[in-house]
Amino acid sequence: MRLKISGQGVIISFLNDSENKVSTTLFFATGNSNKVEEVREILSDYYIRIESADVKGIEIQADTVEEIARASAKTAALKEGKPIFVEDTGFFIEALKGFPGPYASYVDRTIGRKGVLRLLDRVGNRKAEFKSAIAFCMPNKETVCFTGSVSGRISFEERGTFGFGFDPIFEPDGGGKKTFAEMTIKEKNYFSHRARAVGKFVDWYLKQI
Repeated sequence: MRLKISGQGVIISFLNDSENKVSTTLFFATGNSNKVEEVREILSDYYIRIESADVKGIEIQADTVEEIARASAKTAALKEGKPIFVEDTGFFIEALKGFPGPYASYVDRTIGRKGVLRLLDRVGNRKAEFKSAIAFCMPNKETVCFTGSVSGRISFEERGTFGFGFDPIFEPDGGGKKTFAEMTIKEKNYFSHRARAVGKFVDWYLKQI
């Protein structure tokens, strides 16, 4: 398996094991190299070649990650005329009534992890959930969407040097009180919302080809 990243996307090519040739090509539309690394690990048990692509869908404002992912995949597929899948992540904090929800990326860029911790200062309820939506679209076809989620809690301080986004302040249930940022990619994918969504998508997709 080879990985190349450039522009705003990654092509994932599924190989036919028996014939040792590409059976189909998918475009993973993302500019986030960290997500690419995680998807590479998630798909490591498959015969996959990953190449670069320059494609990006339009991100709408919506209340759910599913809506955002579906719209992005549809616009990207129509623009490029090729099959495309995208991933969108939400971060839902119970004590903040679900904030930041589907706006996790924006909140990370603005107030960041330290800002979230300040909002939860002296708050006992630390429950939170990550949710990932994978949307796949072929031009002029109906978009399909797969979700994965993981529950956990917000730590009282940032811990760990791995991961990205809110990983240093999120402890997944069953993770031995480690934050995502204290786990390797392989460890994180045992619990990851993204791994669960990608797994559902791949299971479905491989039945279609």
